[in-house]
Amino acid sequence: MPWNIVLSSLSSMFPPIFTIGPLRLLLNQIPNKNLTSMECSLWKQEAECIQWLNSKEPNSVLYVNFGSITVLTQNQIVELAWGLADSKQNFFWIIRPDLVMGDSDSAILPPEFIDETQERGFMASWCRQEEVLSHPSVGGFLTHNGWNSTIERISSGVPMLCFPFLADQQTNCRYASTEWGIGMEIDDNVKRDKVEKLVRELMEGEKGEEMKNKAMEWKTKAEEATSPWGSSYLNLQRLLKEILLSKNYLQ
Repeated sequence: MPWNIVLSSLSSMFPPIFTIGPLRLLLNQIPNKNLTSMECSLWKQEAECIQWLNSKEPNSVLYVNFGSITVLTQNQIVELAWGLADSKQNFFWIIRPDLVMGDSDSAILPPEFIDETQERGFMASWCRQEEVLSHPSVGGFLTHNGWNSTIERISSGVPMLCFPFLADQQTNCRYASTEWGIGMEIDDNVKRDKVEKLVRELMEGEKGEEMKNKAMEWKTKAEEATSPWGSSYLNLQRLLKEILLSKNYLQ
């Protein structure tokens, strides 16, 4: 269903609706460059990853992150790991201490995997995701499809591999894969050979190139919407006016 029809239907039932995202791109329009966004990560970020990304060729790294609360089984971790290893692609993988379901310790990766990928893989417990996604070396994103990650990826023009788990992630995955043309889904019964095939297709294949072009088109649309006189920019001005200048508020 076209977004304008959805918005019109919602507006008939609720108070005024202002479509104002993506917020990071709107922040870029603030003339006072001394202002910075608030950090709200649940995890300590590691800066060394940017140095590692700086050493890689453009569009050569797959970024892997399943968000701040999603958990996987140990078998899923192992299958994903060997899929990444067998793809022979560079990857940067965020592995939280609590990523494995029902285990308070760190995720256990096979020693053979560590040896196999030490030249082309980098792992950390957390990072500044927006900075990573906008880095020139990052050419793909393996994600759980949380909405924040989806918006940040669109803002950066990076295609994705979708591995959704809960809540809105399935819906976000469907839109990314079938409606927007910027994603491919990994089956929840994850197998290393399937992961390898999809990673190769994303990073080297013809479909991956098409997805990259589509992703850049969506990035351009987001930038246009948040630029001065764009729809998102103007809606933000309307929202501020509604809050600060309305008669009801002043009373």
